Amino acid sequence: MTDHPTRTTALPWPRRHSTPFPQAAKIKLADTQLRRNLRKATTTIRAKRAAVVGELPDWEELREAARATKAATLRELDVHLLRLEESVTAAGGKVHWARDGAEANAMVAAIARGHGVDEVVKIKSLTTDEIDLNVALAEQGITAWETDLAELIVQLGHDESSHILVPAIHKNRSEIQQIFTDSGLDPASDSPADLAGAARRYLRERFLRAKVGVSGANFAIADTGSVVVVESEGNGRMCLTLPEVLVTVMGIEKVLPTWQDLEVFLQVLPRSSTGERMNPYTSIWTGVAAGDGPQEFHLILLDNGRTRALADEIGRQALQCIRCSACLNVCPVYERVGGHAYGSVYPGPIGAIITPLLQGMHGSESLPYASSLCGACYEVCPVKIDIPTVLVHLRDESVQSHTRPTVNDVAFRSLAWIFGDRRRYEKAQQLGKLGTPFGSVFRPWSASRGPLAVAPQSFRAWWQENHR
Repeated sequence: MTDHPTRTTALPWPRRHSTPFPQAAKIKLADTQLRRNLRKATTTIRAKRAAVVGELPDWEELREAARATKAATLRELDVHLLRLEESVTAAGGKVHWARDGAEANAMVAAIARGHGVDEVVKIKSLTTDEIDLNVALAEQGITAWETDLAELIVQLGHDESSHILVPAIHKNRSEIQQIFTDSGLDPASDSPADLAGAARRYLRERFLRAKVGVSGANFAIADTGSVVVVESEGNGRMCLTLPEVLVTVMGIEKVLPTWQDLEVFLQVLPRSSTGERMNPYTSIWTGVAAGDGPQEFHLILLDNGRTRALADEIGRQALQCIRCSACLNVCPVYERVGGHAYGSVYPGPIGAIITPLLQGMHGSESLPYASSLCGACYEVCPVKIDIPTVLVHLRDESVQSHTRPTVNDVAFRSLAWIFGDRRRYEKAQQLGKLGTPFGSVFRPWSASRGPLAVAPQSFRAWWQENHR
């Protein structure tokens, strides 16, 4: 028996970071090591993606096919979701409908408690990060063990993820070794093999004793009730096959109508995300099978603001996202500030549009402005989300929502006045060395973002001094 939500009204979801990041997680533009880590990683991934995409003469046709499939599915989302529920139930699974994160978290906790467990193993899942499942389970006395290597690094380091694909992209090998050493994993060195070996030993006993596994989903097939997870390490296979009970938390936008639709996405996703022709591990399961794998399967279909986004004729295309992270890797803003600066589990260009669409503009007004509108994100998106257009749309929505001048309005009017006169501008440059006169205005921004240091001497002053 399933509990259907009222699909005509979307409830706002609680923001993941309702308080400023802990000091350890703050990203400062002056942190040169972090910027080197980001630049090296994103440059490497970009190059790999370009190489494998260049091998396909029909890449643009694949992009268009992926876009068209997702767009058509979203137009009849209710039909496909009901068909998915029907198929999963017929295959022996149980389907639950969650209007928001609180309902989804309560469902997972109830299933875990119903089997008398105080721990679960997890596959990397942005959807469960979105709803802070780990925190909710901890409040119920249930420990959630992250098993993806990068997610484990973030968890053990008491940090926040910084990238959709590589959550620990902001850490280098020596920093990871220190996190593991402090956590008692004792890696022999900072070589990738030794770090992975230490994580494997740490996780193996947790895999073997786990009774409940929790996963997200990359796709679900309405016609067959099949759920698909793609990964690169194989830890997902351990979570999907060893526990007696499997719980999948899936955003409602992940559904595809038919098995044939999956073919296009299994071509564009690995090339756009990891720069590989084929994903190393693609796991597909349908309900439960006697004596094979988990004997109890729960699929939680999560709204959490998705119907809100669906109602936005321009913004709804953000729900086409397949979480490949290609837009992050080409974004000049993301490369310099990292994922923490976005204050959301979804960073980068896609995060700048999907977070305000899911949770509303309140608390997210600054995100649509975190872009140069260069268009690189649209050029690499495998489902052709026109991110620049949505960014401009959300900026307009933010402005139109103001019934009276905001602190930002006052600040930018003041800046316009300063920039309107050369003498005022030069005087402001001199005052800038003493600190911004708008510090209180930008405090919400700087709560999780380090301020940009002002040069001790302006270019104009240097020119006058050296070229009289």
